[in-house]
Amino acid sequence: MDLVTEDAALAAAATAGGTEHFDVLIVGAGISGVGSAKHLKDQTPGKSFVVLEALEGFGGTWLSHRYPGIRSDSDLYTFGYRFKPWVGPPIALAEEIRKYMGEVIAENDLGRHIRYGHKVRSASWSSADNLWTLVAEGPGGVEARFTCGFLWMCQGYYRHQEGYTPEWEGMEAFKGVIAHPENWPADLNYAGKRVVIIGSGATAATMAPAMADTAAHVTVLQRSPTYFIAQPNHNEFMELLKPLGLDEHLVHEIVRRKVVVDFDAITRRCFEEPDVVAAELLAGLEAFIGPEEVKKHFTPTYRPWRQRIAILPDGDMMQEIQKNRVSMVTDHIDRFVPEGILLKSGQVVEADVIATATGFNLSVLGDIAFSVDGEPLAFNETVTYRGTMFTGVPNMAWVFGYFRNSWTLRTELIADFVCRLLNHMDDKGAHRVDVVLRREDHNMPRLPFIDPDNFNAGYVMRGLSLLPQRGDKPEWQHTQDYWWEKDAFPAIDLDGEEFRYG
Repeated sequence: MDLVTEDAALAAAATAGGTEHFDVLIVGAGISGVGSAKHLKDQTPGKSFVVLEALEGFGGTWLSHRYPGIRSDSDLYTFGYRFKPWVGPPIALAEEIRKYMGEVIAENDLGRHIRYGHKVRSASWSSADNLWTLVAEGPGGVEARFTCGFLWMCQGYYRHQEGYTPEWEGMEAFKGVIAHPENWPADLNYAGKRVVIIGSGATAATMAPAMADTAAHVTVLQRSPTYFIAQPNHNEFMELLKPLGLDEHLVHEIVRRKVVVDFDAITRRCFEEPDVVAAELLAGLEAFIGPEEVKKHFTPTYRPWRQRIAILPDGDMMQEIQKNRVSMVTDHIDRFVPEGILLKSGQVVEADVIATATGFNLSVLGDIAFSVDGEPLAFNETVTYRGTMFTGVPNMAWVFGYFRNSWTLRTELIADFVCRLLNHMDDKGAHRVDVVLRREDHNMPRLPFIDPDNFNAGYVMRGLSLLPQRGDKPEWQHTQDYWWEKDAFPAIDLDGEEFRYG
């Protein structure tokens, strides 16, 4: 059952006209927004807050994406929250994740703070008032206005309703159905039909085995291979701890830490001995489909973790290839034709349904029109402070998680930091906080927000020019290193030179 706002009268008041004020306003009720609201409530008791969510319910990705088999591509022991044990499989379906999030909302009385169906259109900062003013489009298109002392952006990093699809020649000539996973039609019937999935990442690897049960055949068409980990969809360490009668929170914390340690070890090995790690990953796939198939379709040209490594729970896609219900084609698309797709090699891949699992479009700050003292915010001209605050943007934090670790790990580091900052402002009697470059930072190099030599996924490269700049010092960048940040964030000196209070 969908959880809805518990205080109906309060929700109605939000769209009935007038401006409501809150100490803190959180944008987004996905995994970041719900977790941040829980920490805010616990760590800053007495502060008023509201969560504005554009969709009709909580969940973010796990609500908006409805393509076949939609599941996590991160381990749920770390993608789940530290305060609520995850008791399901490491890789979980969207409905399982939303059930878990719904329990978090109910157990922590967060529902009455969430306004669903509120799409934020603009956010304006006034230095004269030390306030943000947000204008949202509420249910029925009614305008709702809010002011807040602090703005916490938890809206995610891509456009939920607009996936990225390249413009291929002849798409209009194709006689079947073309659908992007982000806009998957609820009534699309692919039973007994030939399905082609264009893409090589986690979405394609999720859809292929999910559709293979009922489709006539599924073909995954990729331009170039990606790395996969085929692993059992259970945690052996968790299974060892369960019979010991330990408190479930303790078990959750131990397993969570071990998952973090294991992933950190893999990540470091990818940089230190990439060829060895690549050989290990490929050997795991060869156990299912043999070395020739792996060499042809599953051997990337880049080192592991330069893009995300997708997890195949129980090697499900490999099993479907074994059964000849899924096949791989590695080639370039020449154009679409009425019966399917013509490849550069001259082969025609016939299809009734084509799924374009070709990525998504980066959304910078939720595509909201931001302004500071009447001037439009040029976000790409700011410098990031630890990937969460920005020069020239007062009283705002942005959640941008990890590429190689679970998003939630960084969400909770940022939550602790923001709550500590808010309490520190109260102690100082401050109503405004800015991050500013220190004297020794003014001449440091200005670099892209993400180092493309470190991580170069397509959606990052397409949107890199829209993102803030980083410096060459850890304080002025998103390091993507949880193992370092887990100690660095709690050690931040809130009275350091980079913080200016007013």
